[in-house]
Amino acid sequence: MSESQIWQPLLYELARWERAGRKADFWLRDDDAVEPTTALDRLLALTEKYGVPATLAVIPAFTGADLVERLADAPHVTVAVHGWSHENHAAAGEKKQELGRHRDRDIVLDELSQGLAHMGRLHGPRLVPLLVAPWNRIDSALIAGLVPIGFEALSVFGASKPAALQMVNSNVDLMDWHGTGGCRDHGALVGDIVAQLSRSLDGGDAVGILTHHLVHDEAAWLFLARLFEITVGHSSCRWRGVRELIARTR
Repeated sequence: MSESQIWQPLLYELARWERAGRKADFWLRDDDAVEPTTALDRLLALTEKYGVPATLAVIPAFTGADLVERLADAPHVTVAVHGWSHENHAAAGEKKQELGRHRDRDIVLDELSQGLAHMGRLHGPRLVPLLVAPWNRIDSALIAGLVPIGFEALSVFGASKPAALQMVNSNVDLMDWHGTGGCRDHGALVGDIVAQLSRSLDGGDAVGILTHHLVHDEAAWLFLARLFEITVGHSSCRWRGVRELIARTR
């Protein structure tokens, strides 16, 4: 299948949005940032080139002033709280989880509160009070405790469900975590985007693109660049900052 054939379903779907007089919302969440790297430089350069707002989910326990300095000339980037240390506390054989029932609820919430405060001291107004759950998993018993410690929104993966705070989820993951470890098949990714656009047209969530710059292969970078080429400036698309989406869902 040629590249043009791979991307044609997206063009058809955007044409459907255009006929309906609607604009599709996209947003970009990139996980596991801690410090400046060449991969982060590439992500920042790519998003800056196309004017795409990016939200970095930063691991509070391991980040500091170096990342603050690197982002100083990246006004299109916001940061969110990615758990506390992205440490797995689940038992052997269970799915990985930092924010589960494996520890006392107050201990987990205290770590998250410390993470939010630490990130606020570092990044100031660049910080969005958004919790991005490590491995996209959080026990439901913890969610009600997020607003009292200062969070305004939560992001996991998949369709948003009613919760005690705003949900702003990712729903298209570039990486093939259980297979090659590299980028997923481009045709499959386009199919996922088209499916999410169809749901969004019927009142569903924005298209949330999930990336992990530290593990991208060349195919992942190529996919992102082509996605931006097609969608940025398209009359039926707009790339949103996460603050806009939080405000939109209130």
